Amino acid sequence: MGNGFIQCLLIHLCQAGGDAVQPRPMDPKKDLAVYGYGSVAWKERMEEWKKRQNEKIEVVKHEGGNDGGKNGDELDDPDLPKMDEGRQPLWRKLPISPSKINPYRIIIVLRIAVLGLFFHYRILHPVNDAYALWLTSVICEIWFAVSWILDQFPKWCPIERETYLDRLSSRYEKEGKPSELADIDVFVSTVDPMKEPPLITANTVLSILAVDYPVEKVSCYVSDDGAAMLTFEAISETSEFARKWVPFCKKFNIEPRAPEWYFAQKVDYLKDKVDATFIRERRAIKREYEEFKVRINALVAMAQKVPEDGWTMQDGTPWPGNSVRDHPGMIQVFLGQNGIHNIEGNELPRLVYVSREKRPGYEHHKKAGAMNALVRVSAVISNAPYLLNVDCDHYINNSKALREAMCFMMDPTSGKKICYVQFPQRFDGIDRHDRYSNRNVVFFDINMKGLDGIQGPIYVGTGCVFRRQALYGYDAPATKKPPRKTCNCWPKWCCLCCGSRNKNRKVKSGPRKKIKNKDATKQIHALENIEEGIEGIDSEKSWLMSQLKFEKKFGQSAVFIASTLMEDGGILKGATSASLLKEAIHVISCGYEDKTEWGKEVGWIYGSVTEDILTGFKMHCHGWRSVYCMPKRPAFKGSAPINLSDRLHQVLRWALGSVEILLSKHCPIWYGYGCGLKWLERFSYINSVIYPLTSLPLIAYCTLPAVCLLTGKFIVPEISNYASIIFMALFISIAVTSILEMQWGGVGIHDWWRNEQFWVIGGASSHLFALFQGLLKVLAGVNTNFTVTSKAADGGDFAELYLFKWTSLLIPPLTLLIINIIGVIVGVSDAINNGYDSWGPLFGKLFFALWVIVHLYPFLKGVMGKQEGVPTIILVWAILLASIFSLLWVRINPFLSKGGIVLELCGLNCD
Repeated sequence: MGNGFIQCLLIHLCQAGGDAVQPRPMDPKKDLAVYGYGSVAWKERMEEWKKRQNEKIEVVKHEGGNDGGKNGDELDDPDLPKMDEGRQPLWRKLPISPSKINPYRIIIVLRIAVLGLFFHYRILHPVNDAYALWLTSVICEIWFAVSWILDQFPKWCPIERETYLDRLSSRYEKEGKPSELADIDVFVSTVDPMKEPPLITANTVLSILAVDYPVEKVSCYVSDDGAAMLTFEAISETSEFARKWVPFCKKFNIEPRAPEWYFAQKVDYLKDKVDATFIRERRAIKREYEEFKVRINALVAMAQKVPEDGWTMQDGTPWPGNSVRDHPGMIQVFLGQNGIHNIEGNELPRLVYVSREKRPGYEHHKKAGAMNALVRVSAVISNAPYLLNVDCDHYINNSKALREAMCFMMDPTSGKKICYVQFPQRFDGIDRHDRYSNRNVVFFDINMKGLDGIQGPIYVGTGCVFRRQALYGYDAPATKKPPRKTCNCWPKWCCLCCGSRNKNRKVKSGPRKKIKNKDATKQIHALENIEEGIEGIDSEKSWLMSQLKFEKKFGQSAVFIASTLMEDGGILKGATSASLLKEAIHVISCGYEDKTEWGKEVGWIYGSVTEDILTGFKMHCHGWRSVYCMPKRPAFKGSAPINLSDRLHQVLRWALGSVEILLSKHCPIWYGYGCGLKWLERFSYINSVIYPLTSLPLIAYCTLPAVCLLTGKFIVPEISNYASIIFMALFISIAVTSILEMQWGGVGIHDWWRNEQFWVIGGASSHLFALFQGLLKVLAGVNTNFTVTSKAADGGDFAELYLFKWTSLLIPPLTLLIINIIGVIVGVSDAINNGYDSWGPLFGKLFFALWVIVHLYPFLKGVMGKQEGVPTIILVWAILLASIFSLLWVRINPFLSKGGIVLELCGLNCD
């Protein structure tokens, strides 16, 4: 039998090579007929296989990738050659070098072992004369260890990714043919034009309109949740300036394409651009932009004083948004309709202004509600399969950012399972020393890379490209397992046994699989029923039931429901602009979401002011994975609050959202088991919602040094040699772990240290307040107002950095700072008074207290401001400090011995 197979193979090889060489058997003495019949069947089989391969390759070359083509499932065929054009990946994974990551993992394991020895020693060696201090310190240290484990293990497998933009272009942009790149809807959200300057929003919109992507495939939607006429007029002015700005950007391929930041670059634009046309047009467009800024600033100045009767439009009718909390929905398409082109006669991307309806008595769900309104409006008007959301102050810094995202989304092998592509946040206008860790480099360059190696990064609220179908609450597509290999070398009875065993397994696992994919099955059946009902095959009752299921999930809009069934996007054929606009107004009405799954399973999820974490978490629970994209040129840049009070309020909002999730049914500690969420990914989400709890042990731990110095007690008994080794090993492991993290993450020691400092500052202030506010909100129903973070348009001299704004958030860290300074003074005074022997025990306490003071040093600088004038609150605390010193003077008494005054006879006769 084996010789027959070899003979067939030889015959095929010889036939493939040509007729010149005749096939010969292994044994030349034997006749060919001895080997039997089979060579013709083999030849036919091979010819059929070749034909099938060629057909598949032709399909791939002419129809593009799996997202835009109709044969997406065929691309996953394992018989397809790996090196043909259609199978080449659009990105590749770059694991961290083993020389960097392996020592890091070893140190983590060693650090866990050292932690075990450390706690073994701490628990078995209590301090009897300071039992309360010892117990408090041990509880705090155990919590810190648990928090570290939850933060550390998701960083076990960090990766980086690299995209192939040339492959994307060659595959989906054929010469002489329309572009096959997918459509993208871009969302820009704004609320208050006084805190979010219209000029910043205008720059963000201009950078979107000028992006390096086919203009007919980009739509920009601006959500004005404050219904401000100032924002409306600013967008109108922006659309006019875009007709000149967009062609200039694309003609000379400039970066960045936000004019404010392009003209602010301190580079010699004449250095590499010797073309006289460029110099002339650059000067002309700069003049145009300066005039544009004057018009925008004039609008802002005019808006400072609102007329008593409210604003009126040019035709004399009142502005519909005069009442911010009671106004109809407004939609205005500025660009993208027929007849509006740029100055060179070319088409421009669509630009749409949206302000959803608001009425008293309705819950509007803040930013999450505004984003869901944009999802529905865009589905009716353009219905792109992908969405990009950015804050109004995050402009596109890399014009190829959308292409970078499409390299993942439109990848033929793995693109279907990606729910979103998250880009890191980068910032302009931050002081050189980054006093309050605004850049957050440790999180974006270390933590997010670690998550990308598991199930993907968390969603951070901006700079993220979504798959629309994932936002609709659908499950990720199930992985198709390749068929099991079979062979004919086993006896027939063995195959029957295996077969019957497999059948039994299938019967048992069937119901479980049905339960797991219950939602997806419902949607598939509903889709089939609707299609059959439309075609007249199914009964009217069946169509009605399916329609009700969709209305319960998506709301009562036939146009929107139809758009959700179009996985590749596109609007309904035959629909007029007027009818679509009418439907778009309907889907942003106040009552549209009532008794639907919006905010529960569909769209941005409600229930927390940090809707971003919750929305990404729900997608990961549905089995999707996300991707972290870090192009060499940052994709997006934004502004951050550099003032201490504003920064603390921003952190307060984030922490409050985490507390709300922690106390909700969506808490990752107990939600989403048995779904597609991986364990290490769950660890990361748990850490992202429990970190405000760390404020309690952190404040207690930072108070301990001052208490120890004032009472003369300590949290550790007299240290033996064994204990010294354990403590040194723990400190060394902490230092080495941080150094190795900085090495593979590409983070500088300055950024790492600022992150450590602000962890203490934020933990002692914002996190504590967020914890109590969250408890009051959930348990007592006390609502907290959401404060929009101010965005400064000009940060040249960092005036905001030195501006002192009093807030109650400053009290806890200021108190910690003062009591530790007092503790150091008292401890040193006692040591001077008591002599040399008291210095030894003092060093541990001093190190402990100085650790707190050094971490709070940026806070102290922020409170002191520019030091030109002393704030009143500093005077108050100075008086308090002086009072405490006065009260402590008697106890310290540095000029007298501890035994008091001793009178002795001098022995001299004074008489």
